[in-house]
Amino acid sequence: MLKLSNRITSMELSPTLAMSQKSRDMKAQGIDVINLSVGEPDFETPTHIKEAAHNAITNNYSYYSPIPGFQELREAICNKLKRDNNLEFTPEQIVVSNGAKQSIFNVIMSVVNLGDEVIIPSPYWVSYVEIVKLAQGTNVFIPAGIDQDFKITPKQLEAAITPKTKAFLFSSPSNPTGSIYSKKELKALAQVFEKYPDILIISDEIYEHINYVDGHESIAQFEELKDRTVVINGVSKGYAMTGWRIGYLAAPLWISKACNKLQGQITSGASTIAQMAAVEAFNGDQSCTLEMKKVFKQRQKIAFDLLSQIPEFKLNKPDGAFYFFPDVSALFGKKWNDKTINTPTDLSLYLLEEARVATVTGEAFGAENCLRLSYATSEKVMTEAIARIKQAVGKLN
Repeated sequence: MLKLSNRITSMELSPTLAMSQKSRDMKAQGIDVINLSVGEPDFETPTHIKEAAHNAITNNYSYYSPIPGFQELREAICNKLKRDNNLEFTPEQIVVSNGAKQSIFNVIMSVVNLGDEVIIPSPYWVSYVEIVKLAQGTNVFIPAGIDQDFKITPKQLEAAITPKTKAFLFSSPSNPTGSIYSKKELKALAQVFEKYPDILIISDEIYEHINYVDGHESIAQFEELKDRTVVINGVSKGYAMTGWRIGYLAAPLWISKACNKLQGQITSGASTIAQMAAVEAFNGDQSCTLEMKKVFKQRQKIAFDLLSQIPEFKLNKPDGAFYFFPDVSALFGKKWNDKTINTPTDLSLYLLEEARVATVTGEAFGAENCLRLSYATSEKVMTEAIARIKQAVGKLN
C-alpha cells in the first residue's frame, strides 16, 4: 500500500493559514466574517516599486536569475544593511529566496543534523518548529510569558544550552507577540553566546520596519557574534509585498554557499520580476515604510484602548509588528450554552462561530494561555471586530 512519508505525516498544518482559509471559506458562503488572523499588511505595494516591476517586464527580465539572486539586488541588500543597520556584508554572503520562510528553511536544512538541538524562545512563529522537525533536529523551547513581555532572560538561555545545541532561532520584532529586544537585552544574550562559540544564531528580522521604538536593533551588530549570526529579512512586511515572495539571508560565507547549493536543487532563483521590484524597494524612497508604520502605530493605540475594555484579556503593549497576544486564561472554564472554554483554541473557535471574528490560538505559537489578534486592517473593521469579541466574551459565564 502506498503511503506518505513520515516527515510529511508528522508535520502540522500551519494554523495561521488554516484559520485564514476557514475565514475565506465562510465569506464565500456569504457569512460576514472579520479576519484578524492574517499576518499581512493591508496596504497596497507602493507605486514606485510596482513601476520597477513593470519596467522589468518591459526590459525582458524573463529569464532565470543566478540562484542566490541578481547581483544588483544582492548589492542593494548589502547597502540596505549598511545604511539601516550598520552591518557589513558582501554580495556573496547574501542569498535571495522565495520569501523569508524559505531563507530560514535553507539555513536550518544546511546546518542541522539528526538530534541537533535548536533553541527557540516561546512564543514562537509557527513554522520554526516544523522546519526544525523536517531537518530531524530537536526543538528546545524557552518559555517567556506576558509578565516578562514575552522575552527570555540570559539566565534562561544559558540553562537551555547543552552539548547538543546547534542553533538559536528567534524573531525581533516578534511574531506573534510584537515584543522587541532592546540593544541592552541583545547584548546580555550575546554575552552568553560568547561562552559557547559553536552555536549559530539565526535572527528573523522580517518585522524590522514595523517598530514603535527608537530604531531596530540586530544581534548581528555585536562583533563577537559576527562570524556565526544569520540575519533573515525580506520585503513582505515593511514594503507591503507579501505576495511578491522575496526574502533573503545575510550570513557567514560558509553558510551562504551551503544555502546557495541547497536552493539550486530546490527552487533555483526567485522571480526575476519580483527581484527587480525589490531592488527599488531597498534603493528607492523609504518614506513609504514610515507612513505605514505611522498608521500601524495609530491602529495599535486604538486596538489597545478597545481590548483593554475586555476585563478577561490580560494585555501588554508590544513595541512592534501588528499583533496583540493577550493572555485569555481568565476565560477558561466559562461556558455559553453547551460550549466550555478550556483552551485558547476553544476560544478562537467560539469567537469565529459566535462573533464571526477569526483569530489564531496561542497554542499554535507554543502559548497555552494566549490568543493572537492582528490589527493589520482598517480602523473601522478593527473597531467592529473588537466590539464583536467583547460582546461574545460577555456571554460567557
